Amino acid sequence: MAVFTLPSLGSDMEAGTLVEWLVSPGDTVRRGDVIAIIETQKGAIEIECYEQGTVHALLCETGTELPVGAPLAVILAPGEMPPDDLSLPAQEIETSEPRRAEQAHAKAPATPPPSGNGVRASPAARLRAREKNVDLRTLSGSFPGGEIILADVEAAGQKSVEKTEKNSRIDEMRKAIAASMTRSKQTIPHFYLSQTIDVEPAMTWLREYNQTVPPSERLLIGALFVRCAAMAAEKVPEMNGHCTDGVFHPSEEVNAAVAVALRGGGLVAPALMDAHRMDLHQTMTGMRDIVSRARAGRLRNSEMTQGTITISSLGDTGADAMVGVIFPPQVALLCLGAPTVRPWVLGGKIVPRHVVTVTVSADHRVSDGRRAAQFIAEFEARMKDPEHL
Repeated sequence: MAVFTLPSLGSDMEAGTLVEWLVSPGDTVRRGDVIAIIETQKGAIEIECYEQGTVHALLCETGTELPVGAPLAVILAPGEMPPDDLSLPAQEIETSEPRRAEQAHAKAPATPPPSGNGVRASPAARLRAREKNVDLRTLSGSFPGGEIILADVEAAGQKSVEKTEKNSRIDEMRKAIAASMTRSKQTIPHFYLSQTIDVEPAMTWLREYNQTVPPSERLLIGALFVRCAAMAAEKVPEMNGHCTDGVFHPSEEVNAAVAVALRGGGLVAPALMDAHRMDLHQTMTGMRDIVSRARAGRLRNSEMTQGTITISSLGDTGADAMVGVIFPPQVALLCLGAPTVRPWVLGGKIVPRHVVTVTVSADHRVSDGRRAAQFIAEFEARMKDPEHL
């Protein structure tokens, strides 16, 4: 019998709210199956099972807020009989109303806004406006003649709640990011190495290639960045892995975490698993998948916790360069500015070329400037030979 507990989804996570069960007692599960959805400060995350067997019992109800390590379910191994007495280690589990309802209630102002004297509204609409703290002067009536009716107030109240929930989620995500980055800067001895490299061969190849394929198969420069970074990380193992309790654990796999800006604000960095085994087209497909699921709030816990190096790119537009903070327990982060056309010396002549400023943030407990420079050199060499990515 195995007790499945709430896993940590990052160094900044202390608790999460159970949003949805995707299994029921009696269901058969395998390792890697998604069994629940947990809402954290960084959004809704799909929780994968690490056991194989049959779900015997679900120990929590949806809407319950749980600390990391709290028991979620009991899973019986194949062929195992249910126990006569289900007893679990004593553990305090903090419960609460679903967070959204709590936040919406907490944001409600103490005094209602004006009820809208002088505004044409039905008595029911005025009463509901006072209850929902809706200012009638801000509404347009849908009844003939412009009179505000109950349905108008209900719709306005729902929009207000949705806006409050959205702002609350963004605020919570910002807090989580700030806490994680503060802890990173306080505990990881960062050093930084920057270099501007010529990416004209890659830009020319990319432009010519995209003219020969349908729009659905076109590549973005970001896919080349991630592919080259994964190949470089495989060559320089000091840039790829985790450092926990002061001990570096290099990874044989390159799980390239890609920084994704969420619509409306916030940032997550889900990992493209086994990125070193992907070709360029698989990399592009994988990036499209994790970006769409990140913005839809459907990431998996493995994608949020098993990244071994992070790549953050400004894409085709933006600042020339940026410097990032390492996502613990990773030991390196690669930041790429937007490609820009600059005068460049080539063959003794000054010519216009697309260049990109590459900045590596690295953990000095694990590597040094020489190894970071080697990583950049490996990255640059592959950007200059896009045909073989």
